Amino acid sequence: MDLNAPDRTLRIGGRPLPVAGPARMYVCGITPYDATHLGHARTFVWADVAARVLRHAGADVRVCRNVTDVDDVLNQAAHRAGSPYDSFAAVQQYYFERDLDTLGVHAVDDQPRAHNHVREVIALAQGLVTSGHAYVHDNAVYFHGADVPALPDDEAHALLAEYGDEPDDPGKRHPFDVAVWRPSRSGEPAWPSPWGPGRPGWHAECAAMAMTTFGPSLDLHAGGTDLRFPHHAYESAMAEALTGVHPFSRAWLHIGMVRRDGEKMAKSTGNLVLVSDLVPGHPPAAVRLMLMSTPWQDEWDYTPDALDQAAALLDRLHTAAGRPGNSPTAEATVTKALLDDLDVPIALRIAEEEGARTARLTMQVLALT
Repeated sequence: MDLNAPDRTLRIGGRPLPVAGPARMYVCGITPYDATHLGHARTFVWADVAARVLRHAGADVRVCRNVTDVDDVLNQAAHRAGSPYDSFAAVQQYYFERDLDTLGVHAVDDQPRAHNHVREVIALAQGLVTSGHAYVHDNAVYFHGADVPALPDDEAHALLAEYGDEPDDPGKRHPFDVAVWRPSRSGEPAWPSPWGPGRPGWHAECAAMAMTTFGPSLDLHAGGTDLRFPHHAYESAMAEALTGVHPFSRAWLHIGMVRRDGEKMAKSTGNLVLVSDLVPGHPPAAVRLMLMSTPWQDEWDYTPDALDQAAALLDRLHTAAGRPGNSPTAEATVTKALLDDLDVPIALRIAEEEGARTARLTMQVLALT
């Protein structure tokens, strides 16, 4: 062992994330009911950057990205399309994966689909009931969630309502309890369970899929900042209550939301910019570069000229990469920047200034070639 070798430990949020053995990374994937927009794409591009930087640092990384194909919005979209939910989801997932491949997002090692993990959700629900962390009411299983929110009560209540967790349901013992298992309504997918036909709760799906893939804990969990609460908070709480292992994830990569004209990019606001609309007129690497142009944790406001600026920077990087020479010091500085909270903007600045092998290394690690 070279005791003088530089530290190649990734830091997330200022905290070191040393790994011994495979790095276990779970990425909250899509609910496949619509086309891939820049809000989706930024999350998955940054998650891909994190995995690539870990590999650059020498880690063996195993990435799991789930597919939430049991969900209210998916059921509604499939019904409007006159298609079975699973067939509809499969088609949408195909287009999603095509878009991510176009953007250079590396194929994941595991891609569990919620409908294939209903048995594991039932086992999770049974375990939580047995341990006293959940209770049964009217053929549903509710997780005791009074202590989960790290937010003011009114804010937590509003977010639970926004994400369909029904805090005002009179059948709950506490407004912050959430469903691990719930009865299916007419026309919804349903599976047999000890409590009658029903379907998994959203937070329980991810907890079950993550634990099925990686066991009781993760090294890095990625997803948009809009998933921090309630989804990730309850996913973690359920897993920790079942296994007793704390923390569920050693580090979190909560990627900042994409906005347009000051509003979160979302179908409900009608302000979507689709990946498939941008790629024909620009290099895919320019779209990828645009999505990582600001720090991962910051919200980012899309403007039409942002892509032109990214394309111009990509051209400058290619030109810089063609220059002769090398600078081990500059290459080490780029690596240090990437390991320091994925500081891509600093790494790109160094790459453009130094050029040559430093630029080529940076573009290779960030999949901009």
